Amino acid sequence: MSLRLYLHPLSSYCHKALVALYENDTRFEPVSVNLGDETERAALLKLSPIGKFPVLRDDARNMTVPESSVIIEYLDRHYPGTTRFIPGDAEAAWQTRLRDRFYDLYVHEPMQRIVGDRLRPEGKKDPHGVEEAKGRLKTSLGMIESEMATRAWAMGEAFTLADCAAAPSLFYANEVMPFGETHPNVAAYLGRLKARPSYARVLKEAEPYFAMFPR
Repeated sequence: MSLRLYLHPLSSYCHKALVALYENDTRFEPVSVNLGDETERAALLKLSPIGKFPVLRDDARNMTVPESSVIIEYLDRHYPGTTRFIPGDAEAAWQTRLRDRFYDLYVHEPMQRIVGDRLRPEGKKDPHGVEEAKGRLKTSLGMIESEMATRAWAMGEAFTLADCAAAPSLFYANEVMPFGETHPNVAAYLGRLKARPSYARVLKEAEPYFAMFPR
């Protein structure tokens, strides 16, 4: 098989790439990586010395593609399907990329900061950093609340790269800082994302690993 995706089923950025692959029924081989296993870690580092996933390997084109946003753009260009993740219109394309970065930088990152702090041992916690992250997350959710009052998806009626980014960002953000009662439009959007067959499949595959998530 030409495409292999190196991943962990619980990883939020891997969820983002998987949504894109499942959205278009793109054929690929998932390679689950246990970073605690020296052999598996070495194989990932050989592909991508940074050692982060997801990483897409395309043997047919002899290309190794890191970073979830870039992976999705790569798939859109070289393995297109019914769902096009980057609009053909240049104006809509940059706005899609803007929303992708917004979800990664201002929802995903503060969420991960909160999760990371929960994994720290006692005496190594960062309460100031967590409060800062929660503040950033609240601001971001407020912005999304306003925007999603009139939209089905991040860019309107079409499912795009921005929605691939939003799905895991909002799913895990809701786990660390539930927003159902305070941000009903965001909660409804998350409901639509979870009901989307591509993300529903991702969540189903991640179920056996959710016990590892620090609630």
